[in-house]
Amino acid sequence: MRINVTKSFLPPIEEYQNQIKRIWETKWLTNNGPLLVELEEKLRNYLNIKNITIVNNGTIALQLAIKALGLTGEVITTPFSYCATTTSLLWENLEPVFVDIQKHDLNIDANLIEAAITPKTSAILATHVYGRPCDVEKIEEIAKKHKLKVIYDAAHAFGVDYKGKSLLSYGDVSTCSFHATKVFHTIEGGSVVCNDTEVFEQIKLMKSFGHVLDEYYVAGINGKNSEFHAAMGLVNLNHLADIISGRKTIFEKYSRELNFSILEKPKSNNSEELVYNYAYYPIVLPNEETTLRIIDKLNEVDIFPRRYFYPSLNKLKYLNTYQRCPVSEDISLRVLSLPLYPDLDIEDQERIIDIVNKNL
Repeated sequence: MRINVTKSFLPPIEEYQNQIKRIWETKWLTNNGPLLVELEEKLRNYLNIKNITIVNNGTIALQLAIKALGLTGEVITTPFSYCATTTSLLWENLEPVFVDIQKHDLNIDANLIEAAITPKTSAILATHVYGRPCDVEKIEEIAKKHKLKVIYDAAHAFGVDYKGKSLLSYGDVSTCSFHATKVFHTIEGGSVVCNDTEVFEQIKLMKSFGHVLDEYYVAGINGKNSEFHAAMGLVNLNHLADIISGRKTIFEKYSRELNFSILEKPKSNNSEELVYNYAYYPIVLPNEETTLRIIDKLNEVDIFPRRYFYPSLNKLKYLNTYQRCPVSEDISLRVLSLPLYPDLDIEDQERIIDIVNKNL
């Protein structure tokens, strides 16, 4: 059986069917139907946040945030993330300015941000890599000093709490992905969290073509999600505690049995103040040669880890200029995310651990 880096959680089919029956009863398929409204309310309560709106994917969430905040010119961002973090800026005609990452947690190095600020800088867009918090205090301090907006790409961070509150509550806007590969998913989907109600209302308007009935206010897009996706979210939210608990078990076994005299793994700041979601299990190998060898050995037995994240985004071929980020460029050659999902068979996990340790 093929083992991928993740496997989407599917709830008992009867539970999903019960939610789907509600759609047949209302005949309401999309356009902010009752299931989606209910899911938004439950997510507000679960996360203990003020404002959240569900959209059709995490990339649209980023673009809506950028648009609603009125960003222009340059945006300081991380080179170590999924490509959507960078391409969302490019699609909105902004110039990404890359700041290198920290070796210990692979997040943007907040100590390098201030030196990258120019008169053209309008915001900071940082990623909570693998769901581990950026230095949110330092970033907030810099943003206030220079009157910059802060967007957090929190695609990996659903269910993570930091200093007693949801990690999604930090920054001017936080975006999340509810893609099928995520800890919590709606098959396809995402969300935007925003503390400022005026900006939040603008985001909600923009995601629905920019009009309410026959009144047109702004040039919007179609960022809506359907009742079928909301149905999956409503069911999956009930299973989230078990999903995270199952992931934690797999995570901890890797941590006990992999050879960390040779390997490295990301470490969070203030870990005692962090409630984690166990979204990924990344390892950093000694060199790219070892990384590729282990990938080949695992692939030979139908096990498929992923190079999350490769390449370093500052080296994307469609960028206009190259901005050097040596730490990210180095780590991206050596990082590998191992299979992690709640029902990963213990014998399969032991095979993975054995192959990795034997090929270091």
